[in-house]
Amino acid sequence: MNEIYLTVDENSAEQRIDKYIAENTDSLTRSAVQKLITENCVTVNGRSADKNLKIKVGDKITVNLPEPEICEALPENIPLDIVYEDDDLLIVNKPRGMVVHPASGNYTGTLVNALMYHCGDRLSGINGVIRPGIVHRIDKDTSGLLIVAKNDFAHNLLAQQIKEHSFTRKYQAVVCGNIKDDCGTVNAPIGRHPTDRKKMAVTLKNSRNAVTHYRVLGRYKGYTHLELTLETGRTHQIRVHMAYIGHPVAGDPVYSGKKYLTKLNGQCLHAYYISFTHPHTNEIMTFSAPLPEYFTDFLRSIQ
Repeated sequence: MNEIYLTVDENSAEQRIDKYIAENTDSLTRSAVQKLITENCVTVNGRSADKNLKIKVGDKITVNLPEPEICEALPENIPLDIVYEDDDLLIVNKPRGMVVHPASGNYTGTLVNALMYHCGDRLSGINGVIRPGIVHRIDKDTSGLLIVAKNDFAHNLLAQQIKEHSFTRKYQAVVCGNIKDDCGTVNAPIGRHPTDRKKMAVTLKNSRNAVTHYRVLGRYKGYTHLELTLETGRTHQIRVHMAYIGHPVAGDPVYSGKKYLTKLNGQCLHAYYISFTHPHTNEIMTFSAPLPEYFTDFLRSIQ
């Protein structure tokens, strides 16, 4: 059984324990924490925690992560575009249209199915049987680079880098409209949409801080080509932030409203660059993936 240890500092006192754990671990959602609490897998100062507990300065929290169960998802011989691989991790260039991990009613054709075939049992178990090896995610219709951990040691250190903002993730996107400033930052908290539970939104209620930096790469009639750097990694962060400032990602079927372009078959968003410290060698690792054909074709069409 894997364990996570946390000590509450003065800035976190009086938070609900489930909220605190979710915000301080990149591998657990709040609902997952609540489930672990009900299963008596979370202790505070050696005693089982209650889900409504408000933590205090100095509290020592232990989260026991159960061993992975038998997965309903099965290995599938799906081709992978592997950019790099060693005994600790691999970098995959995910095509647009591929779901990262299985979900209810959708256990085939995902990146995880392909990884299970390629790696066998050499994937970290921290995120359980449905998301083995997955350190961070990108949306189904976003293409680009993902890092996959082959063991728990690598997973923990990579997740810590993401938490500490030392893991660099850069995207390229085409957004609707003309962004006048050459660069800027969107600093706006993101949480679940108040009325549509399938969407995220900029909101102050039950939200987490979210920061996206952008830089203009090119301007076209009706569109702007951007480089975007994530300081945080919230669900749909770039898509939500761009829509929030009035420049939704081109082709986004969820957040672009009337500006949705069906010819793109999804948003024009590509995770093209990552940089991190290798968990074993401490070497700075940097990788980039060229813009895919759908992206370059769209750029040519708007010139």
